[in-house]
Amino acid sequence: MDQTPSPVVNCVAYWRDGSKRVIPLDEISDVLAVDDGSFVWVGLFNPPADLLGKLQEEFCLHDLAVEDARHAHQRPKIEAYGDSLFIVAHTAQVVDGRIRFGETHLFVGPRYLVTLRHGASLSYAPVRARLERDAAATALGPGYALYAVLDFIVDNYLPIVDVFGARLEGLEQDIFEETFRRETVRELYDLKRELTRMRLAVTPLQDITGQLTRVHVALIGEDMRLYFRDVYDHVLRVNDAVDTLREMLTAAMNVNLALVTVAQGEIVKRLAGWAGLLAAPTLIASWYGMNFPHMPELAGRWSYPILIGVTIAVMAVLFVVLRRARWI
Repeated sequence: MDQTPSPVVNCVAYWRDGSKRVIPLDEISDVLAVDDGSFVWVGLFNPPADLLGKLQEEFCLHDLAVEDARHAHQRPKIEAYGDSLFIVAHTAQVVDGRIRFGETHLFVGPRYLVTLRHGASLSYAPVRARLERDAAATALGPGYALYAVLDFIVDNYLPIVDVFGARLEGLEQDIFEETFRRETVRELYDLKRELTRMRLAVTPLQDITGQLTRVHVALIGEDMRLYFRDVYDHVLRVNDAVDTLREMLTAAMNVNLALVTVAQGEIVKRLAGWAGLLAAPTLIASWYGMNFPHMPELAGRWSYPILIGVTIAVMAVLFVVLRRARWI
């Protein structure tokens, strides 16, 4: 039995009175042909090329937009094609303690919304349930459904930012440990890389939501602009939080490097202190190791004990001086 999930998650027609009906893909054009205020929302997950061709035929989608949707790994953007919009938004999800990124491609028209999910992305079932519970929201058409999807994507960024903050806090404690851990540096680098990807996902949404509040009047009416301004505000908040974390992470990496450098300097200083302490007896012993006939110890009975005592005294004085200077 084939366990592969269907690429068509949902295909539902909504009416202004809050009613809905699940329809097959072949009936989409028939529903849109009747101007009764309804709109169609099709949700897809990793759709094959032939399914995209079918949707292009039903919704009269632009070739360039379909080509972009067919090939994932697009940058976040918004493109206008006649009376429709093509939007790419990056999604994020925590998987096995790591941040995984995906994409959602959205086709928006006067009476339809098509969402295509690629990679790590949560289901939009809660968004559909939210829409279906409120008949007034359904009456606002595909513009409200688009707002709900973008709001859901942005709201899912906030817990991930909290995960970043918790990981950074744990790494800060490791930074100030007495012993140097190479794993700490690697985790700092991995976190910096994920934060950079997060910023690349969030920052373009400012332009996308900004355009939806100002430019596309035919699709986004005046009554919907307040909603998109709210999403824009959330995007700014997430972006500011990401930028703050990146600055803190950069500071943490610099502090870690500085602490390693200081620790190495302390080790070198102590080695230099002990080397200086041992230099005095080495110098004295080297003098008396030379083969000259007139040496002090050859004439006197107590020359060697005196020499040993002088050496010990010199080392004691050097030890006290270096100890006070914290070189040993």
